[in-house]
Amino acid sequence: MNNLSEVFLLSLIPTFEGRYAIVYGIGKGYPLWGTLLAATLGVLLLSFVLPAVLPYIDRFMLWLEGTPLRKVAPLYLYYLEGVRIKAHPYVERWGFIGLVIFVAVPLPGTGVWTGSLAAYLFAIERRQTVPALILGGLLSMGITIGPALGVFG
Repeated sequence: MNNLSEVFLLSLIPTFEGRYAIVYGIGKGYPLWGTLLAATLGVLLLSFVLPAVLPYIDRFMLWLEGTPLRKVAPLYLYYLEGVRIKAHPYVERWGFIGLVIFVAVPLPGTGVWTGSLAAYLFAIERRQTVPALILGGLLSMGITIGPALGVFG
């Protein structure tokens, strides 16, 4: 596997995403522009796919309740409640901008994955969700690239 596909695949992992994929790529000495491109493609892919897929995950969890894997559904619901609590102050108060900020903050439990779940939970329309996820994901990458390059240290 080539270096940039590593960065791209890491950018798809929940909570890791593009922001930490950039840190990884820079730390490994991969070309800066290639690292940025690979991480950006990951953010774009997640921003378009997750809002479209989340309603189906709910249906899948309901289906799981009738199978031997029924213990997975309560874990999913527990995670959703955590997202609701964490995102509520941002999304309820500031809407689109709040979602952008929530996604942009490079802390565990924020990011494109959690932001898309928050948008789904708070019934934000997809035409607003996708741009908020993209903008927040790119801002998050911008926040982490400085320290990764040693600019602030």
